[in-house]
Amino acid sequence: MFIAGLGTANPPYRYTQADCLRALEGSRQFLQLRPASQLLLARILQNAHGIATRNFALADLSQAFDLVPDTLHRRFLENAPMLAAQAAAQALNEAGLTPAAIDAVVISTCTGYLCPGLTSYVIERMGLRPEVLALDLVGQGCGAAIPNMRSAEALLAAGRARHVLSVCVEVCSAALYLDDDPGVLVSACLFGDGAGAAVLSAKPGAGPHTIEWMDCATITNPQDRDLLRFGHRDGMLRNILSPQVPELAARYAKAILNELLPRHGLAQSDIAGWVWHGGGKTVLDALQQQLMLGDSDVRISRMILHDYGNLSSAFVYFVLQAALAGQPRPGWWWMSSFGAGFSCHGALLRIS
Repeated sequence: MFIAGLGTANPPYRYTQADCLRALEGSRQFLQLRPASQLLLARILQNAHGIATRNFALADLSQAFDLVPDTLHRRFLENAPMLAAQAAAQALNEAGLTPAAIDAVVISTCTGYLCPGLTSYVIERMGLRPEVLALDLVGQGCGAAIPNMRSAEALLAAGRARHVLSVCVEVCSAALYLDDDPGVLVSACLFGDGAGAAVLSAKPGAGPHTIEWMDCATITNPQDRDLLRFGHRDGMLRNILSPQVPELAARYAKAILNELLPRHGLAQSDIAGWVWHGGGKTVLDALQQQLMLGDSDVRISRMILHDYGNLSSAFVYFVLQAALAGQPRPGWWWMSSFGAGFSCHGALLRIS
């Protein structure tokens, strides 16, 4: 399988962390928090925690605190199909393909629920063929990109498709919740809205680089499920984020890497490029320490985190696209995503 084209999209509204703090301090929900919770939010949003700006599907940040289930659902419905289609159109253009060439579309999200799913809306917006195979994947959280692409790989390997559209889209502003739980508060300071897409094909794309998907692996440990997940309260999604997550993500990421590289007679030193999901500054710090990575190995993940925040499942598309926009070193590359489950995924790529 080859990644023939990549695309990304964000809402047009970008806000600094200082903007977010001002809007938060003016909200009714902020005044209902305990003083310690207010101080925690201020400390995160005022100081350098790896994020400078985030994009939201909000023309006015005060809208973020209209925390009513119907309002949040409408925000997801209005924005998720649009962002998904924008990223997909960019990926198609880079692949040199028209919508008629797509045989299957696989879309992942965790920040909203639609029935029929997002694939129905993207098929309509993009003019995909009505007989296209449409798969909607939910419940995989931040780690969804690689399982999504693995689904495409299976379709291509089985000869059921020649070109598959892979999309991850998250409207995190439609999944905002506030209470005094530290994990909930940290989550409110991390996530931004965006979509990533890839055209996955049985043959190389028309772009300047050949990106071949060589192998992949996954670890899912239900025993750690409750450390990182969405819950439901008051009819809304509520993010559960435990302090153990950075160490957990780094440990599983190392285990996946050590499982897959020997299959191909490779060592970590053979990896020329790294594409890491950036769950947050502490997650990237833990990855760097656990795998003894250099600053350059996580530079682009830190850059995307700085400019967009944690984009959940869409994040690795942004990192891969940015890494390829420069002068990427040819050779073996490693892409890793992790999230709810607790699950961790790794993919070995070859770039030429």
